[in-house]
Amino acid sequence: MGRTPRDVTDTELAILQQLWDHGGRTIRQLTEALYPGGGQAQYATVQKLLDRLTEKGHVRRDRSGSAHVFSAAVGREDLIGRRLRDVAEKLCGGSITPLLTHLMKLRRLSERERQELRELIDEQDRPQEG
Repeated sequence: MGRTPRDVTDTELAILQQLWDHGGRTIRQLTEALYPGGGQAQYATVQKLLDRLTEKGHVRRDRSGSAHVFSAAVGREDLIGRRLRDVAEKLCGGSITPLLTHLMKLRRLSERERQELRELIDEQDRPQEG
């Protein structure tokens, strides 16, 4: 079963993480962050990955300066949500309960995490307005 066209590889995800964490970056800045001391081959790799991410709609390119600046066009939360929905569909018949159960069994949640989950559940229980 292949990846959906808009899915990202782990290497593309590393570029998105740099853009989410540091904002707009040039190819050179991304190459240095991902491949410290890397040469022309690594620069070309980052350039190709940025081209793919741009085609998928995950990255924007600003061509106004002498060096193009790339920024994330998709938010971290949006990508997390889409990928988790895909996993739920593929592995759990669309149900998120097995995912949540498994994640909660992996490690003990902090008090803050438990409180955030309680607030989300309470929000789900409130009647819809409108």
